[in-house]
Amino acid sequence: ELVRSTRARVHLCRISSAAGVELVRQAKAQGLPVTCDISINHLHLTDIDIGYFNAAMRLTPPLRQVRDRDALRAGLSDGTIDALVSDHSPVSEDEKALPFAEAEPGATGLELLLSLTLKWSQDSKVPLMRALATITNEAARVLKQDMGQLKVGAQADVCILNPETHWQVTAENLRSQGKFTPFSGYDLPGRVQYTLVGGQLAYQA
Repeated sequence: ELVRSTRARVHLCRISSAAGVELVRQAKAQGLPVTCDISINHLHLTDIDIGYFNAAMRLTPPLRQVRDRDALRAGLSDGTIDALVSDHSPVSEDEKALPFAEAEPGATGLELLLSLTLKWSQDSKVPLMRALATITNEAARVLKQDMGQLKVGAQADVCILNPETHWQVTAENLRSQGKFTPFSGYDLPGRVQYTLVGGQLAYQA
């Protein structure tokens, strides 16, 4: 309603419910300047995954029902949702080693974003290029940046990966200072082989 009255451009972070997806869909259909993103956590997990109040599953926003997760997947597939984000919020062991209601919400996510995007692509039969666009050029479009694509004259920020390689999410395999993730123990596809930043080799497996 505020966007309709002001015409201000608004980006909504971490939509997590079916109702939220539908409101964004309606706003876009009316031509309102609205964009949004969702967390990789909410694309894969639901409140069922909390189990017996596993503190690793304490996130902000909280995990929703299966129907909400399914609506997020559909919205990301059809372009209602613009971008997929890691929601990287690392939390220390002390902050998580508490009862669920007292534990600090958050999880490490940056190192998992690519692999969990590939997993969504495979599980939901979403074309690989469409899935990768949600974390590259579509995300750049929201920021109004000429990035996230390969073309002559573009910034040579390039990730070269092997989508067929799998790896297991363990504390030892994470470089982040925060080791807590809801995906601990998962077997995920995709390993980065090389990363170029500005045309220069920044990482090599």
